[in-house]
Amino acid sequence: MYCPFCSATDTKVIDSRLIAEGEQVRRRRECAHCGERFTTFESAELLMPRLIKQDGRRQAFEEDKLRAGMQRALEKRPVSLEQIDAAIGRIKRKLRATGEREVPSRQLGELVMSELQQLDEVAFIRFASVYRRFADVSEFRAELDRLAHSPAAQ
Repeated sequence: MYCPFCSATDTKVIDSRLIAEGEQVRRRRECAHCGERFTTFESAELLMPRLIKQDGRRQAFEEDKLRAGMQRALEKRPVSLEQIDAAIGRIKRKLRATGEREVPSRQLGELVMSELQQLDEVAFIRFASVYRRFADVSEFRAELDRLAHSPAAQ
């Protein structure tokens, strides 16, 4: 690692700690040449699979788009940003765990609905009504009935 102060190549690690729930390593380093200390952060470079849209287009996974959609569904609901971040983390881990380079966008939508159902049932219904394109009130009512009778609701 180059020293950011004198550009020397001889730096040594003084201390290493796990941060971000073990997903990152924080390292304190010291330059052998000038003696300055600095911090570096290391994390695994994990690629997210591309999404295959229903019309066949391929699109890169966009965390900001996912976050915006979830926040829209959770608007004015009692769910913290930490809970949203945790749900997004779980969704990303599940997508990576498929081991696929491309996944259908429908799979992402189902993961989002599953997480929203655990976080807030009102947000789940909001998201599902747009995602599943309910045509009328009877479809909406059927989803509410299914939700009321699901094991998670008890």
